[in-house]
Amino acid sequence: MAEKGQATEPKNEQEQSAEADTGQEQATEPDTNQEQAIAIKNTVTIEQIGPCKKKVIVEIPQEAIENATDKQYDELRKEALVPGFRKGRAPRRLLEKRFGKETTEQIKLKLLIDASDSAIKDNQLDVLGEPDIDHEKVDMPESGPLKFEFEVEVRPEIDLPPLEGIPLTRTKLQVTDEQISREIERLQRWSGVWTPRDKGAVELDDQIIADVVLKVADVDQETKLDNIAIHVRQSGFVGAIPVEKLDKLLVGAKPGDVKQTSVDVPKTYFREEYRGKKVDIQVTVNDIKWLKPAELDESFLKRFHAEDENSLRETIRDTLQAQLERQVRTEMTEQIYKYLLENTDFDLPLDIVAQHSTTLLQRHYGSLLMRGLSRDQIEEQMEQLRASSEQQAKEQFKTFFVMDKVAEELKIEVSEEEINGRIAQLAIQQRRRPERMRDEMEREGSLAQFTLQVREDKCIAKLLESANITEKKAPKKTAKKRAKKSAKEKS
Repeated sequence: MAEKGQATEPKNEQEQSAEADTGQEQATEPDTNQEQAIAIKNTVTIEQIGPCKKKVIVEIPQEAIENATDKQYDELRKEALVPGFRKGRAPRRLLEKRFGKETTEQIKLKLLIDASDSAIKDNQLDVLGEPDIDHEKVDMPESGPLKFEFEVEVRPEIDLPPLEGIPLTRTKLQVTDEQISREIERLQRWSGVWTPRDKGAVELDDQIIADVVLKVADVDQETKLDNIAIHVRQSGFVGAIPVEKLDKLLVGAKPGDVKQTSVDVPKTYFREEYRGKKVDIQVTVNDIKWLKPAELDESFLKRFHAEDENSLRETIRDTLQAQLERQVRTEMTEQIYKYLLENTDFDLPLDIVAQHSTTLLQRHYGSLLMRGLSRDQIEEQMEQLRASSEQQAKEQFKTFFVMDKVAEELKIEVSEEEINGRIAQLAIQQRRRPERMRDEMEREGSLAQFTLQVREDKCIAKLLESANITEKKAPKKTAKKRAKKSAKEKS
């Protein structure tokens, strides 16, 4: 025992451990009152720094830092293994010495995450994406508050126009007997066979069998193609060479005739060996064929599951009418989008638009590369591509935010059952298994976009229910054009 007034030498770790075991000196136990303490509020300042962009400045009080530090070391003491001490008995000063740097970093990260989350939640910031905080640039103070800041893109504030009674025009379209007859003729041609034209010359839409010689500029060797089929159209192909006004070259020709022309292949053509080059073409007509339509007989009717011509006409009428109804709905949907976009004015989050614009630009760029253009050729179009991609990005995001607000206003949500039902419909159309299609969509990352589209369709359906629709008759010429378009799309 040390005498009174005599200095006491410090104990080593083994002696401390022994005293801890005998209860003569115990490590500090966690303060149970700390968990019951009222949460200490951070100081948060929010500044508007741009369209849909805010700067959040956070100050964490020293007391909150101390509480977080105490809690972290309390947790560490329970698990840390320190030589000479049983688990949970090591003094704080030894823990700080051994684990101080790592623990301080963990405390800082937790404080930053919790404080930024609270700042966003408490101030009801509807952020787009996660806050980007460079934690390496934030230092833990030796004393005083911890200060840091971050920027976030927020969802734009949108004032929607009235959603009930949207003025729409519905074009009344009816299938005519003339349209049905044209559709039957198209089906007959589609089921027809190419038949030799024994007499006469080449006509438009014929098919010729010909020997072809291609001479590419700056290439010594000619390319010979024997007995190839060439369809006589306004614009067509001779071998792999695109030829404008092909009909003027070939119409009127007879077997044995030789026709010649020269073509300047576009610089954007996908076949590199012909791209931007002049090609001399020689065509020797061997045979002429015309498309003989199928007879409207029992065999033809059975092919389309019809008992007689009247039955076939009724089936075609229903099909064409359904196509027209879809067109009318599409037109009214476009009117709704136009009404909403023209009657809402708000700023877009520029950073996100720029990111999406870059993504679209990369897709366009990649598409041009896939078509065979060189980088120099693509660069010539880059300015136009940049402008179009930025405009597309703005239009897509404005539509997204407006429709998102409409869904919120109308309280429209999409259930898993609805998503699975839509996927099942697509799977049936494509003769695929629904579960496999869904798995594929999840892997590709397209399921989220598909869900948004389903929700958007529900919004449109709801708006159509309350819309103020004025019906008008379609001009006769317009109706014919629509019927031809429907037939073309069906083919």
